[in-house]
Parts: sequence; structure tokens; C-alpha cells
Amino acid sequence: MPELPEVEVSRLGITPFVLGESVMRVVVRNPSLRWPVPADIQELAGLTITGVRRRAKYLLLETDWGTAILHLGMSGNLKVLPHGTPAGKHDHVDIELANGKLLRLNDPRRFGCLLWTRAPAEQHPLLARLGPEPLTDAFDGDYLYRRSRGRKTAIKQFIMDNQVVVGVGNIYANESLFAAGIHPGREAGNIGRERYLKLAGEIKAVLARAIGQGGTTLKDFTGSDGKPGYFVQELQVYGRTGQPCTSCGGLLRELRMNGRSTVFCPLCQR
Repeated sequence: MPELPEVEVSRLGITPFVLGESVMRVVVRNPSLRWPVPADIQELAGLTITGVRRRAKYLLLETDWGTAILHLGMSGNLKVLPHGTPAGKHDHVDIELANGKLLRLNDPRRFGCLLWTRAPAEQHPLLARLGPEPLTDAFDGDYLYRRSRGRKTAIKQFIMDNQVVVGVGNIYANESLFAAGIHPGREAGNIGRERYLKLAGEIKAVLARAIGQGGTTLKDFTGSDGKPGYFVQELQVYGRTGQPCTSCGGLLRELRMNGRSTVFCPLCQR
């Protein structure tokens, strides 16, 4: 599923084509996504897109009248195409622009969404309780240390909690914990400040590298230009169960945490 880097890459990819452009019309072929596409999404027609932001894994298309909230779900992607491009089976929504381009939402599994709000986007129920963005100054090791006190949950689940910090999905949690040398099953409340300083830095570094590489292609993700991400070539642990650790040479192990694959080095991660 697209995680924060993939969504950020999508934002960067579509922005030059949609920012400052007027919407001619919105074509909804299939409104049955994770939540039904609301009829008032048609209010977007005639408005100018004044901002393209990302909050967690949501993309926000801002106008002076309201904000369209997009989520790519498990397998969705956005593509910028010329007007008149034939639609395929899973091409559910087109946002047609006055510049001759359209923004197309493709979502085979239909776990994504397209919603509309006139209120400030951060007040929407999907966004109101989210934690800080990991690539901002609001997120650091001291913040993680404070939030972790008294928490018995495993550190991997702790950093994947969107109310603690947004956007640290399964792939990047695996990679960040390996880089920080922390076992994914350790209790969050039993990890000291210095190790949280290290972990926060590694989360920022891993996410930044992934964005720079265009994201990670595992199954479905491609960027808005149709090109795959290349961070998969840099993965140190995720998807490498039974292979040698790139640090010590020992064999990587896998365990399941909340139904998700968790790969780690039993020698390097304590």
C-alpha cells in the first residue's frame, strides 16, 4: 500500500500540473470507494486549485471554497493525462482541468477515497487527531521519549500509531528500527532518551531517502508519471527474511506483529 513517501512523491508529481489551474468538471464513474464519493464533490468544478498539500497519507487539493481530500488506499494511484484519455476498468474519478490535463484516480481495490469539505481540512474527522509530521521540527527524539513514558506497547506499533506520528508505515518502521538498532518487540516505555534521539533521526533519514528514490515499489505503487519507485533496492531488512544482515552477516528473522511482517536482525537489534 502506498505509504508516506509514495504519497509525497505523488504530491510532488501532480503539483506542477494542477496548482493554479481551474477545474472544468469532475467525472465520477464509480462512487463506491472506501467511503462513497459525495455528490458535493461537484462543487470543485469551476474552482481554482490554490494548494496541493499532504497530511499523513492524505492529499489535499485546496481551493478558496473548500478542500478535496484524497487517499490512495491499498492500491490506488494518481496520473496526469490529456483530456480524452480512455478510462480503464479501475479508473474511478477524473478531475478535468482547464489546461487540457486531467487528474485520474485509479484504485483497483477501492480502499481509497475522495471527499470534500468546506471547513478547514485539519478539522475533518479523518485528520483532526493525527500526530505530527515526521519530517518537521515538531517530531524529534525528545517528543518520542515523552510520548512513550508508561507505554507497554511494542516500539514498532508505537511508531506506527498515527496519533503519535503520522506516516511511519510497516516498511519504514522495519527499516528505521534496524537502522537505530532497536528490536521491534521492545516495550516503548522501556527505551531511553538517547535511543529515541537515534530512532527519530533514522525515521527522518529513511523517509527522506525513500522520497528521493521515488518511493518503494512492492506490488501496485507507481508515481503520477507511471514510473516505479526505486527505494526497494535500498531495503535493509523488509522482505529479506532469511538473508544475511547487511551489518553483521547473521540471518534476518521474521515475526508477525498485528498481522504484519516484521523483519529484524536478532544480533544487531536489541
